[in-house]
Amino acid sequence: MELHRIMIIGGAGAGKSTLARQIGERLSLPVIHLDAVFWQPGWVEPDRDTFNENVRRIIEDESWVIEGNYSATWPERAARADLIVFLDVSTGRRIYRAIHRSLTNYGKTRQDMAPGCVEKFDPAFIKWVADYRWRGRPKTLRLLEDPVVADKAFTLRNKDDVSNFLATLDRLGQ
Repeated sequence: MELHRIMIIGGAGAGKSTLARQIGERLSLPVIHLDAVFWQPGWVEPDRDTFNENVRRIIEDESWVIEGNYSATWPERAARADLIVFLDVSTGRRIYRAIHRSLTNYGKTRQDMAPGCVEKFDPAFIKWVADYRWRGRPKTLRLLEDPVVADKAFTLRNKDDVSNFLATLDRLGQ
Protein backbone atom coordinates (compact mmCIF):
# COMPACT_ATOMS: atom_id res chain seq x y z
CA MET A 1 0.00 0.00 0.00
CA GLU A 2 1.46 3.34 -1.07
CA LEU A 3 0.90 6.03 1.54
CA HIS A 4 1.61 9.53 0.30
CA ARG A 5 -1.40 11.47 1.57
CA ILE A 6 -2.78 10.89 5.07
CA MET A 7 -5.69 12.74 6.66
CA ILE A 8 -6.01 12.75 10.47
CA ILE A 9 -9.22 13.88 12.15
CA GLY A 10 -10.64 13.82 15.67
CA GLY A 11 -11.67 16.13 18.47
CA ALA A 12 -9.38 18.70 20.05
CA GLY A 13 -6.93 17.00 22.40
CA ALA A 14 -7.23 13.64 20.61
CA GLY A 15 -3.55 13.62 19.64
CA LYS A 16 -3.83 14.61 15.97
CA SER A 17 -0.74 16.85 15.94
CA THR A 18 1.40 14.30 17.76
CA LEU A 19 0.31 11.45 15.50
CA ALA A 20 0.85 13.59 12.39
CA ARG A 21 4.43 14.34 13.46
CA GLN A 22 5.07 10.65 14.19
CA ILE A 23 3.71 9.57 10.80
CA GLY A 24 5.56 12.34 9.00
CA GLU A 25 8.86 11.27 10.56
CA ARG A 26 8.30 7.58 9.80
CA LEU A 27 7.24 8.06 6.19
CA SER A 28 9.26 11.20 5.41
CA LEU A 29 6.10 13.13 4.57
CA PRO A 30 5.50 16.85 5.12
CA VAL A 31 3.10 17.59 7.99
CA ILE A 32 0.41 20.24 7.68
CA HIS A 33 -1.38 21.44 10.82
CA LEU A 34 -4.67 23.00 9.67
CA ASP A 35 -4.81 25.22 12.76
CA ALA A 36 -1.62 26.86 11.50
CA VAL A 37 -3.23 27.36 8.08
CA PHE A 38 -6.54 28.61 9.52
CA TRP A 39 -5.67 31.02 12.32
CA GLN A 40 -4.15 34.42 11.77
CA PRO A 41 -2.03 36.22 14.42
CA GLY A 42 -3.96 37.01 17.59
CA TRP A 43 -6.46 34.20 17.03
CA VAL A 44 -8.17 36.06 14.19
CA GLU A 45 -10.37 33.89 11.98
CA PRO A 46 -9.71 34.21 8.25
CA ASP A 47 -12.20 34.52 5.46
CA ARG A 48 -13.56 30.96 5.06
CA ASP A 49 -13.33 31.02 1.27
CA THR A 50 -9.66 32.00 1.48
CA PHE A 51 -8.97 29.22 3.98
CA ASN A 52 -10.80 26.64 1.86
CA GLU A 53 -8.83 27.70 -1.21
CA ASN A 54 -5.57 27.42 0.76
CA VAL A 55 -6.50 23.86 1.74
CA ARG A 56 -7.37 23.01 -1.87
CA ARG A 57 -3.91 24.15 -2.95
CA ILE A 58 -2.24 22.13 -0.17
CA ILE A 59 -4.04 18.89 -1.02
CA GLU A 60 -2.94 19.13 -4.64
CA ASP A 61 0.58 18.30 -3.46
CA GLU A 62 1.68 14.73 -4.05
CA SER A 63 2.47 13.97 -0.42
CA TRP A 64 1.27 15.19 2.96
CA VAL A 65 0.01 14.35 6.40
CA ILE A 66 -2.79 16.81 7.16
CA GLU A 67 -4.20 16.95 10.66
CA GLY A 68 -7.24 18.93 11.68
CA ASN A 69 -10.99 18.90 11.34
CA TYR A 70 -12.44 21.88 9.45
CA SER A 71 -15.24 19.76 8.04
CA ALA A 72 -15.96 22.07 5.09
CA THR A 73 -12.79 20.70 3.48
CA TRP A 74 -13.32 17.04 4.43
CA PRO A 75 -14.76 15.83 1.11
CA GLU A 76 -11.84 17.14 -0.93
CA ARG A 77 -9.21 15.99 1.56
CA ALA A 78 -10.83 12.56 1.91
CA ALA A 79 -10.99 12.13 -1.87
CA ARG A 80 -7.25 12.82 -2.20
CA ALA A 81 -6.15 10.88 0.90
CA ASP A 82 -4.66 7.41 0.64
CA LEU A 83 -5.46 6.85 4.31
CA ILE A 84 -7.79 8.50 6.83
CA VAL A 85 -7.17 8.16 10.56
CA PHE A 86 -9.94 9.04 13.02
CA LEU A 87 -8.71 9.48 16.59
CA ASP A 88 -11.85 8.63 18.57
CA VAL A 89 -10.49 9.37 22.03
CA SER A 90 -12.66 9.64 25.14
CA THR A 91 -13.96 13.03 26.19
CA GLY A 92 -12.20 12.85 29.56
CA ARG A 93 -8.82 12.17 28.00
CA ARG A 94 -9.27 14.97 25.43
CA ILE A 95 -10.26 17.48 28.13
CA TYR A 96 -7.26 16.47 30.25
CA ARG A 97 -4.92 16.86 27.28
CA ALA A 98 -6.42 20.22 26.26
CA ILE A 99 -6.03 21.62 29.79
CA HIS A 100 -2.52 20.19 30.11
CA ARG A 101 -1.54 21.63 26.71
CA SER A 102 -2.95 25.05 27.63
CA LEU A 103 -1.11 25.17 30.94
CA THR A 104 2.16 23.73 29.59
CA ASN A 105 2.28 26.14 26.65
CA TYR A 106 0.66 29.14 28.36
CA GLY A 107 2.01 32.39 26.94
CA LYS A 108 3.84 30.62 24.08
CA THR A 109 2.94 29.76 20.51
CA ARG A 110 2.84 26.01 19.91
CA GLN A 111 4.73 24.59 16.93
CA ASP A 112 1.48 23.35 15.38
CA MET A 113 -0.19 26.77 15.60
CA ALA A 114 -0.03 29.89 13.47
CA PRO A 115 2.53 32.55 14.46
CA GLY A 116 1.09 35.07 16.90
CA CYS A 117 -1.50 32.68 18.35
CA VAL A 118 -0.30 32.63 21.93
CA GLU A 119 -1.61 29.78 24.07
CA LYS A 120 -4.06 30.80 26.78
CA PHE A 121 -6.37 29.04 29.18
CA ASP A 122 -9.89 29.49 27.85
CA PRO A 123 -12.81 27.83 29.70
CA ALA A 124 -15.00 28.29 26.60
CA PHE A 125 -12.49 26.23 24.60
CA ILE A 126 -12.58 23.46 27.23
CA LYS A 127 -16.39 23.42 26.95
CA TRP A 128 -16.01 23.23 23.15
CA VAL A 129 -13.67 20.24 23.61
CA ALA A 130 -16.26 18.55 25.84
CA ASP A 131 -19.10 19.23 23.41
CA TYR A 132 -17.32 17.48 20.51
CA ARG A 133 -18.83 14.12 21.51
CA TRP A 134 -22.30 15.47 20.60
CA ARG A 135 -21.38 18.18 18.09
CA GLY A 136 -18.49 17.00 15.94
CA ARG A 137 -18.26 13.25 16.43
CA PRO A 138 -21.61 12.42 14.76
CA LYS A 139 -20.53 14.39 11.68
CA THR A 140 -17.23 12.49 11.64
CA LEU A 141 -18.99 9.14 11.91
CA ARG A 142 -21.22 10.09 8.95
CA LEU A 143 -18.12 10.92 6.88
CA LEU A 144 -16.62 7.55 7.73
CA GLU A 145 -19.79 5.74 6.57
CA ASP A 146 -19.20 6.86 2.97
CA PRO A 147 -18.11 3.66 1.15
CA VAL A 148 -15.23 5.43 -0.60
CA VAL A 149 -13.95 6.77 2.72
CA ALA A 150 -14.68 3.63 4.75
CA ASP A 151 -12.32 1.55 2.61
CA LYS A 152 -9.34 3.69 3.58
CA ALA A 153 -10.26 4.74 7.14
CA PHE A 154 -8.93 3.53 10.47
CA THR A 155 -10.32 4.42 13.89
CA LEU A 156 -7.85 4.56 16.78
CA ARG A 157 -9.30 4.87 20.29
CA ASN A 158 -6.38 4.64 22.70
CA LYS A 159 -2.59 4.52 23.11
CA ASP A 160 -2.44 0.81 22.27
CA ASP A 161 -4.30 1.39 19.00
CA VAL A 162 -1.91 4.21 18.11
CA SER A 163 1.16 2.13 19.02
CA ASN A 164 -0.08 -0.81 16.93
CA PHE A 165 -0.87 1.49 14.01
CA LEU A 166 2.60 3.06 14.12
CA ALA A 167 4.22 -0.38 14.37
CA THR A 168 2.31 -1.42 11.26
CA LEU A 169 3.57 1.69 9.45
CA ASP A 170 7.10 0.80 10.53
CA ARG A 171 6.72 -2.71 9.07
CA LEU A 172 5.29 -1.33 5.81
CA GLY A 173 8.20 1.08 5.54
CA GLN A 174 10.86 -1.64 5.72
